[in-house]
Amino acid sequence: MKQSVVAGALAGWWLAAAGPLWAADKVELTTRVSGVVDEVLVKPGQRVRKGAVLLRLDKTVLQARFDEAAAEHARAQADEADARRELDRAEELFNRTVSSTTELDAATLRHVRAQAAVSVAQARRTIAQKNLSDAELKAQFAGVVSAVPGAPGTVVAADCQPKPLVILDSGRP
Repeated sequence: MKQSVVAGALAGWWLAAAGPLWAADKVELTTRVSGVVDEVLVKPGQRVRKGAVLLRLDKTVLQARFDEAAAEHARAQADEADARRELDRAEELFNRTVSSTTELDAATLRHVRAQAAVSVAQARRTIAQKNLSDAELKAQFAGVVSAVPGAPGTVVAADCQPKPLVILDSGRP
């Protein structure tokens, strides 16, 4: 009988395992985002490779949220550019002693707020993009599809312990 020992440091703890170390025999997969299953691309018994798309959710709402976030980001960038121009004018007038520190401070504050709005809009756009890409359920490892409880029309509520959509078996004896 052949034994393999695996040891590694993880946060100051040593882990050791005797015998072969494999992925879990069966893994129940679901999406990270809520939606409605649009299409299932696998069947029970089918072999899949790591990264293969197993199913897709309807992307209509997720795409709309991304488009909304992208528009918000564009608007925030335009507002920031306008605030930058206003700040440059206020600095120039202040340096020529034509305006007060109050006007310069107001322009500086507006610019800082506009920069913050760009950062928030960029973060929302990034989240919306991630949610859109997570509408595709991909195999986390190569294996065999053992069951497909999800079907087109299945509603996925990711916030409420979603039911498995695909059960993937490692395919190892």
